[in-house]
Amino acid sequence: MSTAQNYAEIDPVDTPDGDVPLTLAEYRSIHEEIDAQPRAWRRTADREMDYADGNQLETELIRHMKSQGIPVVRENLIAGSLEGIRGYEKSTRTDWRVTPNGQPGGQDVADAINFKLNEAERNAKADDACSDAFYPQIGVGIGWAEVSRSDDPFGYPYQCLAIHRNEIHWDWSSIKPDLSDARWLRRQRWMHPSRIARVFPEHKELVRQFGRAGVNWWSGYDTMDAGASTGLSRAWDVAREWTTMEDRWHNPISKEVCLTELWYRRWSDVVVLKSPDGRVVEYDENNPAHVYAMVNKAAKSMRATVAKIRRSYWLGPHVLFDGPTPYAHRHFPYVPFWGFREDSTNVPYGYIRNLLDMQDTLNNGNSRLRWGMGAFRTERTKGAVDMTDDQFRRTIGRPDADIVLNAAHMQQNGARFKVERDFQATAQQLEQLENARRAIERVNPAAAGAFSGRRGTATSGVQEQTQVDQANQSLAYMIGNFKTSRTMVGELLMSMIVQDLGQDEQTIIIEGDAITVDRAVTINKPEEDPVTGIPYLSNDLQRTRLLVGLEDVPSSSTFRAQQLSTMSEVVKSMPPQFQAVTMPMMASLMDVPFKRQLVDALKAAAAQESPEQVEQRIQQEVQAAMVKAGHDLKARELEMKERLTDAQIKKVMADAVQVGVQAAFSAMQGGAQVAMNPAIAPIADAIMTGAGYQKPNPGGDDPNFPVPGAAPAGPAPQSGGPGAAGDIAQVRENTSPAFPPIPQEPARGMGGIETSSTADNLG
Repeated sequence: MSTAQNYAEIDPVDTPDGDVPLTLAEYRSIHEEIDAQPRAWRRTADREMDYADGNQLETELIRHMKSQGIPVVRENLIAGSLEGIRGYEKSTRTDWRVTPNGQPGGQDVADAINFKLNEAERNAKADDACSDAFYPQIGVGIGWAEVSRSDDPFGYPYQCLAIHRNEIHWDWSSIKPDLSDARWLRRQRWMHPSRIARVFPEHKELVRQFGRAGVNWWSGYDTMDAGASTGLSRAWDVAREWTTMEDRWHNPISKEVCLTELWYRRWSDVVVLKSPDGRVVEYDENNPAHVYAMVNKAAKSMRATVAKIRRSYWLGPHVLFDGPTPYAHRHFPYVPFWGFREDSTNVPYGYIRNLLDMQDTLNNGNSRLRWGMGAFRTERTKGAVDMTDDQFRRTIGRPDADIVLNAAHMQQNGARFKVERDFQATAQQLEQLENARRAIERVNPAAAGAFSGRRGTATSGVQEQTQVDQANQSLAYMIGNFKTSRTMVGELLMSMIVQDLGQDEQTIIIEGDAITVDRAVTINKPEEDPVTGIPYLSNDLQRTRLLVGLEDVPSSSTFRAQQLSTMSEVVKSMPPQFQAVTMPMMASLMDVPFKRQLVDALKAAAAQESPEQVEQRIQQEVQAAMVKAGHDLKARELEMKERLTDAQIKKVMADAVQVGVQAAFSAMQGGAQVAMNPAIAPIADAIMTGAGYQKPNPGGDDPNFPVPGAAPAGPAPQSGGPGAAGDIAQVRENTSPAFPPIPQEPARGMGGIETSSTADNLG
């Protein structure tokens, strides 16, 4: 079948839609597209990297220089420039930090994934892979890193590897730096057939025959009649119509074959659901949640054209495997690290391109300088020495040269023999070498002495720092591209971690450091809403939107040393009590193997009391005990006083009652005495007045003592004149020997207690 017929099978518009395998015609068109891409840049990049490795002189040039006696000298300033930039990347290396992307309650999930991602960064050798890809990025403008699952069941499940640029070809029409719009990406590896046969056991016979005879194995395979497998018969037909050169797939010396790994995209028209929180998923009619969201309009549906990634493995024209991508992300597992790119052709290039001419000038100048230091200029007449010209030229350059002159010839007129050196030319060469060195620094600021560690032109620390900052600014674009690619490596790693964790409940122990303690985070934990009773997953990993960002964290010893130095200067000016608090933080920045034990010891020492503090604490406790004892005594004293006061109140009340009773009794007795002897009433009034008695004003309270309704049976007191005889009964004669009879006296008015009624005294 001809090439024109193969092209006729490919419709440029109506290409296969959906998740379908790649056809042989499409595979051939990809190879022909690769052949039409710019290819000279790969040879140029190889030459530039040879310069960085020190292979700066071609074989023919070295042979010619040796034949002329010129020493082969190399002063490799390109490697020093690149190493300075790579050292800067390592000294400013940052760690990945996973943060929740705008959703509340996702911090625990982000912390758990962040711990897993940092663990994968160390065990998958992500830093080493990024650093190895960074070196060709700054050198020739392109580097590659693979982020995939490991095939070793005994190793870590993920791996990050730096891939050589010549193994990978990509869709040259792609515009986006992450190749998210690229139609295909191809990687080729030379491997032994035995290894390929074990990976693809169903194609073991094909791999064996292919390893023996190459892509034309079908011409010597004569068992097509009986006993041949169906797949091998089809492979025989495919091999016959394959027209690509055999040397691309088969090495007849080592018997290695080239295995092609091809990643490609198929565009399809699908229905997607967009939730209010911004999440977009492809609609699956077999998913009840998708159907519910569609019916109840909980999510917005729309039609879109999306790309689905597939991968296939090819051995020459034979496909060994073709299937969908095993990863959940929508990228190829190969991350490009871009340097500079040409405007018209998109050809990548790096810093080495502008250093080649100056490096050649420097090498040639050094060789000529050393050759000139040992070279001699001779002037002699024919026959002046007794040796051949070749012998003379080999001997004259030796420090211990012994030249025998021809005496007979030297006696002739005009005979001449002279040896001299040209020191003026050597001085000019030195100046030319210095100009070449300065030109390299001018072309590439990263090669300046202040940046690469060599002695520069700065005379002060501020000037030195200024030159370093200027060199850093010249690297801003390159370092920015590196951080973008490194972030993509972290996103691909996180995607595999999330995919492997799935929806099963898992508890992740987040190990602490010298300051923080260990804690556990449970993801995908089944729970039930207490209000609605609907089951759900707390810390749902698949529903939490995460974001990988780069933060300046102490991931390198240089960064931690800078933090430790800065923090030490700040702590010096703090009071002692603040210094004790910050000491564990300072110890956590030290690069010592027993850092955690040191921090624990510092915390324990800070918790212990000094002798002065112990003495002060004892005094405080004694004082507190005394105060407590005083409080107890005071409480008991108050209790006793309270009981005493109650007793006194009761006594006062009893005394008041007693006094009232006694007063009433005395008043009754006094009233009885006055009633029996009215003459003592004035005397009693005088006594009461002398004691301070005053008449109530207004009148006092009537005691309301009961009085008999009839006149007393005894004799009434005698008083007054005749006018009172009718008012007052006659005084009965007292016959008691204790009370003599009242003497008769003239009638007069009664006063005071002599009256028979209390109302008589109100006048």
